[in-house]
Amino acid sequence: MGPKPVGPQSNDMFRQRLNEMVNLQHPLARLAQHIDWQVFEEKWAGHFPSSRGRPATSTRLIAGLLYLQHTFALSDEDVVWGWVENPYWQLFCGETWFQHRPPIDPSSLTRWRKRIAEEGLEWMLTQTIKAAQSTGVVKPQSFQKVIVDSTVQEKAIAHPTDSKLLERARRQLVQLAVEAGLTLRQNYNRAAPRLAVQVGRYAHAKQFKRMRGSLKKLKTIVGRVWRDVERQLDRAPEALQQRGCELLAKVERLLTQKRRDKNKLYSLHAPEAECIAKGKARQPYEFGVKVSIAATHKEGLVVGMRTMPGNPYDGHTLLETLQQVEILTGCRPKEVFVDLGYRGADVPPGTKAYHHKLKRDITRRLRRDIRRRSAIEPAIGHMKNDGRLRRNWLKGADGDAFHALLCGCGHNLRMILRTLRLLFGRNSAWPIWSHLLRLALCRPLRRDKATVSDVPSSPGVHWLLGAGRI
Repeated sequence: MGPKPVGPQSNDMFRQRLNEMVNLQHPLARLAQHIDWQVFEEKWAGHFPSSRGRPATSTRLIAGLLYLQHTFALSDEDVVWGWVENPYWQLFCGETWFQHRPPIDPSSLTRWRKRIAEEGLEWMLTQTIKAAQSTGVVKPQSFQKVIVDSTVQEKAIAHPTDSKLLERARRQLVQLAVEAGLTLRQNYNRAAPRLAVQVGRYAHAKQFKRMRGSLKKLKTIVGRVWRDVERQLDRAPEALQQRGCELLAKVERLLTQKRRDKNKLYSLHAPEAECIAKGKARQPYEFGVKVSIAATHKEGLVVGMRTMPGNPYDGHTLLETLQQVEILTGCRPKEVFVDLGYRGADVPPGTKAYHHKLKRDITRRLRRDIRRRSAIEPAIGHMKNDGRLRRNWLKGADGDAFHALLCGCGHNLRMILRTLRLLFGRNSAWPIWSHLLRLALCRPLRRDKATVSDVPSSPGVHWLLGAGRI
C-alpha cells in the first residue's frame, strides 16, 4: 500500500476515454464525484504494513466493487463480471479506459474484507453518509434525531433438525477418518441415512413415539462413530489433528445438548448462528445474529449498523448503537425514537429516548415524531428485499459484522442514486417538454391566425413565458 502511479492521462489514438464515452450526468458518474476516494488509501494503509512483493490493488477499485455489490445485491462473481460489461461501473471505480477483462479474481474481495476488517468497513459507511450530505439527501441537523431498531440477519444455513444435524455430523466424521487413514469398526453409511429419512416420515405422520425411537437409534450410531474417531485421532497426520479436534468438539456439543438448552448448536459449518424469536407469526424463529440499526428520523438514512452477538436484550444495545452513530456522523443525537423493547435503556448524557407509552411532557410535535418511529420498518424491509440483509453468506462472526455494515452502505447508496436519478430524468426530459409546450402554445387555436396572447391565462404559462423557458 502506498502512492499508486497515475496512469497515462493523455488521449490515445486507438482508444476512447471513459469520460468521453458515457454521460457524465448519469447518477453513478455524479455519485463518484461526491465520494472522497482518497480516504480509503489513507485509512486502509495500516492494514498493509509490508512493502515487499506485488503492490496491492487500487483501494478505489475494491471500495467501488464493494459499494456496487451491495447497492445492486450481487455476489462476488456477479459484480466482477458485471464490471466488465458496464462502462459506468468502471468509471465509478476510477478507470480511465474501458477494460475488457476482469480487474481481479472474485476471491480477492474475500481477502480484502478480512484484511480491512470491521474498522475499515465503517469508513465505507462514513463516506456514504458524507456523500448523502453532499448531494442534499440529508441535512446536518437531521443527525440530531434518529430512530433505532433491531432485526435478524439470517445465516445461510438450512432449517436445523436433530436428524439432519446428526446425519451430517456422522458423514463428516467418516470423511475425516478416510482422509486420515483411520479404520472404523463400522461407518453406518447405509443404516444412518435410512434412519434420518424415517425420522422425517414419522414426524410428518405425527407418529412421535416412533420418531423419538428412530432419533435415539441415530444418536447412538453417531456416538459410536464419534468415540471410534476420538480413540484413533492421535494416529492421524498433524495437518488433520487440529481440524479433527474442532469437529469432535462440535459433535460432542451436538450429542450432549438438551431441548431447553440456551446455547445450542444449529449448524456445523456456522456454529455462531443463534435462534432468535422476534414474535412473528409467519416465522417464529430465525437463525442468525441480531443487528442494531440506526437511521435518521426524517430521511431514513442509515447512520449506524452493528451486529450484536449473543442475542442481547434490545435495551442493552442502545448505548453502544448511539456511540457508533456519534463516531460515524460526528454528532451526538439529541432525541432517539425506539419501540417498547428499549424501555429503561441507558443513553448518553444529553440524549433523550422516546417511545409511545410515554405520557409526561409530550408535546404535539413529539407525539408526531414518536408516530414516525415505524418509518424504519420499511427501510429494514428494503434492505432485506432490495439489498442482501436477508441472508448472510460470509463466514464466521466477523462475516456477520462485515455483511451488516456493507448492507447499510448499499441502502444509503440506493437512496442517493434515487435522488440523483430523479434529477437526471428531470434534466433530460426538460428539452422535450419545452419543445412540446412551445408547439402547443404557438399552434393556431382557431382557423384564423392566433398568437400566444390568445392562450387562456395560466400562472404556470406566464411563469414560463416570464422566465424565458419557452
